[in-house]
Amino acid sequence: MLLAFAVLLVFQCLGEGFVFLFKVPVPGPVAGMLLLLAALVGFPRLHEVVEAGANELLRHLSLLFVPAGVGIVVAAASGSGHWLAICAAVVGSTLLTLAVTALVLQALTPADRRGESGDALTPARQRGGGDV
Repeated sequence: MLLAFAVLLVFQCLGEGFVFLFKVPVPGPVAGMLLLLAALVGFPRLHEVVEAGANELLRHLSLLFVPAGVGIVVAAASGSGHWLAICAAVVGSTLLTLAVTALVLQALTPADRRGESGDALTPARQRGGGDV
């Protein structure tokens, strides 16, 4: 598992270095994840190495939100006069995220699975039952 954490840390550092060298307007960890994705596609054996460490991190994901929560509490005083703007941004970004997710899901789902095709079977007909 130590090897898995080392691989993840190396790719995060590579992402930070890539962003710094090429002045890419993307966070370093995101660039590191993209580099890790490319490495996982190119070297399938790397998947086995990274999987154990990634699963362990996911099991303890809630602990990783503690620093963010502390940062919010510390910075709460500076946003005291801007609660309406903050709430509007949170609600607006949530709705926008839901809309984009729904559109992507609709675009990636085949038409016959959505029920738009005329010859798609209803669940009752799939089980061999008659028309309901």
